[in-house]
Amino acid sequence: MSRKCVIGVDLGTTGTKTGIFDSTGHLVSEAYEESCLYYPKPSWVEQDMMEIYESAVRTIRRAMRDGGVSPGEVKAIAFDGQMSGIGAIDEEFNPVTRYDSWLDTRCCCYVDLMREAAEHKILESSGCPPTFAHGPKILWWMNEQPEVFKKIHKFVVPAGFVAGKMAGLDGDSAFIDHTYIHFNGFSDVVRARWSERLCETFRVPMEKLPRIVNPWDIVGALTKEAADECGLREGLPIAAGAGDQTAGYLGAGIVSPGIILDNAGTASVMASCTDAFKPDIANKTVIMSRSVIPGLWHPLAFINGGGLCLRWFRDEFSADITQEAGGKGGDVYRLLDERAAHVEPGSGGMLFVPHLGGRVLPSDPLVRGAWVGFSWGQGRPAFFRSILEAIAYEYQYYLDVKRKLFPNVDFNEVRVIGGGAKSDFWNQIKADVLGIPYTRLERTEVSILGSAMIAGNAVGIFKDLAETSTMMVKTIGRVEPRPEYHEKYRRYAHLYRELFSSLSKVYGELAELVET
Repeated sequence: MSRKCVIGVDLGTTGTKTGIFDSTGHLVSEAYEESCLYYPKPSWVEQDMMEIYESAVRTIRRAMRDGGVSPGEVKAIAFDGQMSGIGAIDEEFNPVTRYDSWLDTRCCCYVDLMREAAEHKILESSGCPPTFAHGPKILWWMNEQPEVFKKIHKFVVPAGFVAGKMAGLDGDSAFIDHTYIHFNGFSDVVRARWSERLCETFRVPMEKLPRIVNPWDIVGALTKEAADECGLREGLPIAAGAGDQTAGYLGAGIVSPGIILDNAGTASVMASCTDAFKPDIANKTVIMSRSVIPGLWHPLAFINGGGLCLRWFRDEFSADITQEAGGKGGDVYRLLDERAAHVEPGSGGMLFVPHLGGRVLPSDPLVRGAWVGFSWGQGRPAFFRSILEAIAYEYQYYLDVKRKLFPNVDFNEVRVIGGGAKSDFWNQIKADVLGIPYTRLERTEVSILGSAMIAGNAVGIFKDLAETSTMMVKTIGRVEPRPEYHEKYRRYAHLYRELFSSLSKVYGELAELVET
């Protein structure tokens, strides 16, 4: 009897990854390809929509070949992708613009406009405060590029574009699944529909927004052309899929209230799981996003480019350690960890601000990086440790907000994924700061696994997504918090929060100087 396989494709910021899984969740094969980011102007970050599509084709084809998988064995496919950026297509489903990345901050003034005009209403309706996401980006195109805006038939996310292209959809059939819509700014997220009131407030034509579907809905079937390109069979069912973070929550087993997920990747994301929708009106920090699983929600917050702080430190200040690491397996971060481990908690009285490109949640685009409290006594290891600690302090703030929103939820475990999950040293720092145990997962391919689960559910291979996730996801490497360190870090975390109000005036005046 031939095996039943499903495919999950993750269209990430730094690259595209395809995974082929059998019906037990075993990873048969995978393939990865780096993405190309474009920076045409300061604060602009773009990707080519067709390049994203072509990377999906190439990685699918390579995974099929390397895994020795026959086209008939594959029963369904689903795509996940970057969530808060937006692209656009015409009536024939061809790109009208490049993908306006979540890292792109050109729409800054429209974030302010949406906040000033209707922040409370947006939060109540979408569960997300105005930030560098779909809403301000759509307003930017509408007001700054009106001729281009006229050509836009529908706004789409990368996963919706790739899936639609492979299914041969036309512009009217463009879709977005419900796990993305909190980022839109014009959504009624509880009812999974667009808000006529918010669209009217900002004069956004509702006809330019795609239809909203469920992640497990089959949105089309693979065309012959796409099937030939990918090495798959024509007619293969394509499920709508989910946002990359949300697919990752499913693939990491975040399917019951109380479990926290730390995605220690390009963006440092702290998400959890609850069974109630409670928008963060008071702090405007925690986003309420829909889970793939009906009835569940993922309260989350993130540092835009938190993980990039570590790469920036490596590239700008650690060339010699990078060279040394080349002869020790190539892991420069392990060597930086080893040196930072000799520095006392609190980095000798030094704090770091990890928002080098502006703070997203709560929104303050003028914030930049800062080191405060260092002296001649601190060296490179202390500076590196202060970055690791700063991200943990930010997480502590997020956790405090969630505890106030959900006082009856016992947040009792953190599961960590992403590149930073490999650092036992960093996991210990975070456990100490939060006072909650940290665990890693047996597998690392959580987003593609989540997408594969969705694909399998769409065609009946996996009957219950929560049960499937619980069965397939196992934790390892538990790190317990140390009470004496938690108490010391508590005071540092408090001072970290004070930095933002203390430096606000400085950031504002620096921004004015840069503009002049």
